[in-house]
Amino acid sequence: MVATFADRFPTYSALPREELAGDITRVVEDNLRAFVRTLRTGRLPSRGDLVEMTRSSARRAEEGVPLGAVLSAYHLGWRMGLDALVARAGPADLDAVVEVERILLDVLQLVSAAVADAYVEEHQALHGQDQAARHEVLSALLDGQDPREAARRAGVRPAPAYAVLTLALGAHPDETDSGVSSSVAARRKLRRIQAEIDHHGRDRALHALNAHGGTALLPVDDPETALTGGWERLTGLVARIADRAGTAVHAGVAATAAASVADAARESADILEIVRITGREPGAYRITDVLLDYQLSRPGPARTRLAGLLAVLDDHPVLLETLRAYVASAFSRRRAAPLLHVHPNTVDYRLRRVAVLTGLDPTCPGDLPRLRAALVAHDFTPS
Repeated sequence: MVATFADRFPTYSALPREELAGDITRVVEDNLRAFVRTLRTGRLPSRGDLVEMTRSSARRAEEGVPLGAVLSAYHLGWRMGLDALVARAGPADLDAVVEVERILLDVLQLVSAAVADAYVEEHQALHGQDQAARHEVLSALLDGQDPREAARRAGVRPAPAYAVLTLALGAHPDETDSGVSSSVAARRKLRRIQAEIDHHGRDRALHALNAHGGTALLPVDDPETALTGGWERLTGLVARIADRAGTAVHAGVAATAAASVADAARESADILEIVRITGREPGAYRITDVLLDYQLSRPGPARTRLAGLLAVLDDHPVLLETLRAYVASAFSRRRAAPLLHVHPNTVDYRLRRVAVLTGLDPTCPGDLPRLRAALVAHDFTPS
């Protein structure tokens, strides 16, 4: 049987000979003993009878042997055992053969479940350790510390530079469906996003994400090129994340040498905040995409004075909401109206009220730059 496994499954043929002759052979013998014991006693194997099989399965998980290959080997071994019995049976043994097949299926069900459980448990433990070690590397980079020791423990090689993505994730429709477990839907969404990021980063990406967003570091060769000639790769990644997540995704993006990841993370978070507050469409944004708003959002006397131009609207939240929709719609009242769920004439009325209260006319081209700048400053000024 062991020779057949090695011949049939490449992952088994790649195992050391002493392992095939030792651990794998012992497990095959245990399987045969379990089957014969059940035939003799009529008692199915207990959990204790399967200890050596489950330990072996955990070792296969540690070695990286696919679970499919492990289960296939068990099924092939049991079929070979049944074939050997049937080959010795005659016409008069038909009822006995049928009973043996029934017992074999019952035992195989127990063995397969125990082996799969042990494999998955070990795999999850190993994956958890790997993720924890990678989080140490990520934390070191985000804290501005030397990541080399953490990287050595994690078995990863830090990149010379990274593109830093700060992500905001919308909710998948299943997360708000009363008939679906929201936590399960959120975890499924998150796994798909993580898989997409890992694939893009060729398993060298680092990330800390939850159902609402988080941070991802993608290895790049040159930070400047990543945001210019390589920008399409990053925008494509964000688009694929949105597609896999089944929801809107906004991303602030910066790029830098590994030593300055902490600064780049703050910059990407600032960019994301600007994108969200100013009502931009989902997608990826770098600082060159939000230069004016980025500067307007920085604290200082100019921002305070600009924000003060709209202070009178603090008592009129509906007018502020209308102004935001109007600006986000490229100063089109017809495009703003559906966002507000009102008629365009209602938008006109509210904009006239804004003009009366602030002295800045949203329908006057000369007032639009200052009005938009005042809105950005207002929204970034603590109330």
